[in-house]
Amino acid sequence: MITVALDAMGGDRGLVAAVEGAAQLSREDADVHVIAVGDVPRMSEVLEGARYDPTRLTLFHSDSCVTMDDKPREALESKPDCSILEAARLVERGEAQALVTAGHTGAAILVSAERFRMMPGIRRAALASVYPTESRHGPKRDPFALILDVGATLAVGAEELVGFALMGSAYSAVISEIPAPRVALLSNGTEARKGTPAIVEAHTRLKGGPLNFVGNVEGLDIPKGTADVIVCDGFLGNVVLKMLEGISDVFMDITRDASSRSLQWRIALSMLGGGLRELRRLTDFNHYGGAPLLGFEEVVIKAHGRSSPRAIRNALKVAAKAVQGDLIGRIRDGVTALRLDEDQGASG
Repeated sequence: MITVALDAMGGDRGLVAAVEGAAQLSREDADVHVIAVGDVPRMSEVLEGARYDPTRLTLFHSDSCVTMDDKPREALESKPDCSILEAARLVERGEAQALVTAGHTGAAILVSAERFRMMPGIRRAALASVYPTESRHGPKRDPFALILDVGATLAVGAEELVGFALMGSAYSAVISEIPAPRVALLSNGTEARKGTPAIVEAHTRLKGGPLNFVGNVEGLDIPKGTADVIVCDGFLGNVVLKMLEGISDVFMDITRDASSRSLQWRIALSMLGGGLRELRRLTDFNHYGGAPLLGFEEVVIKAHGRSSPRAIRNALKVAAKAVQGDLIGRIRDGVTALRLDEDQGASG
């Protein structure tokens, strides 16, 4: 059985959503055990009104958390027993194999950097995010692709971009079950010479290597699903992610506003109903639960801050699948294969 430590107090919706999501999973998956870290008396109250399997869900006490308004480093120093730190310690001690949090992203990155070791051959961590695309990916016909980094490491060189490519490819292979994920660099043109010096050098190193590298892609390729994994620095990735989320929010606001107008508007929307429902499903973060913080020797899944119980449940499932699929081992193998390929190229 895979054990996942859940920071149950960090998200915008608080302890209730996290505990209810863990309770849902306990009724469904016999292979996952969740340790929910938070205020045990309050979590017990939530469970009194929920159906759950006590053999697959246990509680671990922490009476404080890092809030979304906190400065993460100051909060972690002033709250040494906060929920995300206690959850990370469970993983560090080997009592859990993965960490899931919907809490403060900065705190999740800092805690991981302080409690977990970086993987050999990986210089910087990357926060990934999934996004909906026009095309389907792999044998599962997955409508989501992966972009990284989206904020963990703002400025990077070629070495870091190559590491992000390796980690993203391994994650896509394990979670989306794509045998050879298409990996691309996000640039201002598809030509190999386009982009910053770091992008140009990373392109040279990835071309002809062990990954299924398809070259550079532009911003317009992101929603088309041209690649399964898109690699960029954290500054650019965060801008892209916020733009995609903003477009989705604006579109939903427009449809809600239109539905309150005249009868003609409502009739028109009803005719588009199927397509709108599909778009809403694709852009709903609750559907995929969370995305990984990669680069450490432990599995860390960052769920959306506004995660519902269903989103927490799905984030826990993703974490367990990453452990079961040996994500960390796959990344190690990728680093070894790339180094071997480069050494052979240099000697040749």
